[in-house]
Amino acid sequence: MLPIAILLLTLTSRAQTLTKYHISFENAVHHEAEISVTYTNLENKVLEVRMSRTSPGRYALHEFAKNVYGVKATDSEGNPLEITRPNPHQWNISGHDGTVKFEYTLFANRGDGTYSQVDETHAHLNMPATFAWARNYGHRPIEITFDVREDLDWKIATQLKHLQETTYYAPDLYYFLDSPVEIADFHLRDELVEGQLIKMALHTPATDAEVDKYFSKVMAIVHEQIEVFGELPELDYGEYIFLNCFMPNASGDGMEHRNSTIVTNSKPLNEPLEETSISTISHEFVHTWNVERIRPASLEPFNFEEANMSGELWFAEGFTSYYTGLILARAGIRTEQEYIEGLAGSLNYVFNHPGRAYFNPVEMSYQAPFVDAARSVDPVNRDNTFISYYSYGSVLGLALDLSLRQLDGDKNLDDFMKLMWQAFGEPEVPYTNRDIESTLAYYAGKEFATGFFNKYIYDSQMPDYKSLFASVGVDFGLENPGKASLGTDIDIENGIGKLDGNARQGSPLYLAGIESEDEILSIAGTSLNSVSDVDEILSDYAPGDEIQITFSRWGDQHTAEVTLAEDPAYKTTLNPDASEAAIQLRAEWLQGNIE
Repeated sequence: MLPIAILLLTLTSRAQTLTKYHISFENAVHHEAEISVTYTNLENKVLEVRMSRTSPGRYALHEFAKNVYGVKATDSEGNPLEITRPNPHQWNISGHDGTVKFEYTLFANRGDGTYSQVDETHAHLNMPATFAWARNYGHRPIEITFDVREDLDWKIATQLKHLQETTYYAPDLYYFLDSPVEIADFHLRDELVEGQLIKMALHTPATDAEVDKYFSKVMAIVHEQIEVFGELPELDYGEYIFLNCFMPNASGDGMEHRNSTIVTNSKPLNEPLEETSISTISHEFVHTWNVERIRPASLEPFNFEEANMSGELWFAEGFTSYYTGLILARAGIRTEQEYIEGLAGSLNYVFNHPGRAYFNPVEMSYQAPFVDAARSVDPVNRDNTFISYYSYGSVLGLALDLSLRQLDGDKNLDDFMKLMWQAFGEPEVPYTNRDIESTLAYYAGKEFATGFFNKYIYDSQMPDYKSLFASVGVDFGLENPGKASLGTDIDIENGIGKLDGNARQGSPLYLAGIESEDEILSIAGTSLNSVSDVDEILSDYAPGDEIQITFSRWGDQHTAEVTLAEDPAYKTTLNPDASEAAIQLRAEWLQGNIE
């Protein structure tokens, strides 16, 4: 007798016309997969079959059709059908008899959170990069059969609903395209949480003891994040799975999906597992709430044919990034000192970046289609104009959390995120920036919310981090007071200095008219042949001193007068003399809901 769930799916399948996929990997050694998709009960018109140009969780265009070839289409009798190409991403099929079998070969050799990779170690499948689909039939349920390589001991891991053997189910095209698959000889672990199963498929060489230890850290992260939002979401099939591929042929990445996440790392085969990509695990699981269910209206519905622009990524990605490290501290994976000192990285990046003069966090979010693994060949000036919405939102999440904790009523960001979950995530009502602001006003008062948004979200001002950190017994100040700086890093190779990016606006090098194409020969009379690091020269000078820099530009030698600035880098450290009140507030912040 069939289990009830499978029986219901079977009955549904009989009532609805299914789209059926099949994929095999006979030529995996050469990174090829053979794919077919069969459409039946078609309307009497041209069938428009496409490859996606975007992928869930990515905001830029990715031209997946470039890896498709050997295309053919046949009708129910196996007769070849006419195929035309109206654009690079689409195949129009005419003359069918209500059935079309569309077949092609896919080349796939990038294992990350967006693309696919097929070889004899695994079949790592991100669905938009792998499977063609037909316009106007996205509502139809999907069955897919994976012809796995039994000679390689392959198993299947995915959030798709398992039907039987190697056949899986998706209720519609969107869920299908949002359901990555890892097929390999992987380790599998699981734990029941609130009546739902949290699973981990881990493709990497490791002992059982290593995998057990790693999974215990993953589950510590899971439990701490549930504390933040108050409950685990109701998962569509009662399961969530981490699809982890840590192999030298993979590329480092992480990508969230509705009931799964895919995390990749190019870990060498002989390197211990330890805490590989554990920060990425933390980040992506926050997305189970924030992005997948607490979802920006600008991403609904997600467009698989065009770039997806959202002004809410400072919150969706940035606040998620804030919790990434905080959760590691709460889970005991990072020490209090490690977490506090690590905050300086993002703060320095955002605080000292000239890009705040051009875009606020909402406008930085709009840049995602240009920066989110997007490809371009012409140089850009992002060193001066773009701040990652991940980092920008992260430091604003930190500021909001510490600001709320100074208000009456034991307020904090955790409880605000619970409120966002209850208002928008649990009922799955998409939100806008104004909705975040109004929810904050409900939680902390209109004056507080309006002030925070007007200064830090709709404008590019920076919060008073020195005061905020002091409230939790943390010192925030210059890392190297009195240290001279050129404001832009210089890399030295074979006695030639090159800027490691465009000259930073307002920096001594920028004001002196020195740019990334210039070859720096000497600084303050010292040839770069005689030093390995610019600091060896600058250590003899102070901010405000004037020095000469000799450089070559297109074969001509130039000399510039440069006035040194003070190193703007900040540091964050625990204050050993903090008051008991500050230490208590810090404990509440770093330990979460403590009694």
